[in-house]
Amino acid sequence: MRTLRSSLFKTLFYLWTGIFCILYLPLMWLPRNGLIACQRVWSHGVLVILRLIMNIKLEIRGRDKIPQDGGILAMKHQSSFDTFVMHTIVRYPAFVMKQELIKIPLYGSFCLNTGMIPIDRDGGLKALKNLMKKSSETINEGRQLIIFPEGSRTIPGDHVEYQSGIFGIYKFTKEPVIPVALNSGVFWPKKGPLVAGGTIVFDFLNPIEAGKSKDDFMATLENRIEDASTKLIK
Repeated sequence: MRTLRSSLFKTLFYLWTGIFCILYLPLMWLPRNGLIACQRVWSHGVLVILRLIMNIKLEIRGRDKIPQDGGILAMKHQSSFDTFVMHTIVRYPAFVMKQELIKIPLYGSFCLNTGMIPIDRDGGLKALKNLMKKSSETINEGRQLIIFPEGSRTIPGDHVEYQSGIFGIYKFTKEPVIPVALNSGVFWPKKGPLVAGGTIVFDFLNPIEAGKSKDDFMATLENRIEDASTKLIK
């Protein structure tokens, strides 16, 4: 039953996404705000399908901590859900993303047109400098910069070392960082069928103020996200 229900959801998810892509094609050259508004409509549609088919709800905690103008969000990453749903939560999101994703037809063009920030993880110091420069420009435009410090999706309960690119952005921009804990992987796992009936929680935690050393910042960020995320999956 779980597999059948999940298959139905995925069928409707890809159908909705396909229809949206077809309707979206003539709009590819809209101004950036228009494209992001289109993304928001698609994301809301997925939430509706998720609720109707899988009986999965979304709960936002710490909403008062979400920056309305600029800001840096450092998120736990367990599921594909973590990316698209942010368009329904923050006003003007910009993701730091793997450069390989830009090669995906249509999706890659959309990401570039909406001002997402691809990073070459093998590009060394040059890539890091470019990341810090673009991140600063994005924040100054009033956008919410979103980065996944783990680098890729992890299974709930697993632990990977946080990558230090987030510290480079933190130090260069002199902006506070809002950690975000979540439990999305419990219901929408990296592999396998979705789990019906439950609540995906996104918990926006107290910001880490500017000025910390690298070791202090990275330890604080990791401990806050991991501790809060572990509580959400128990």
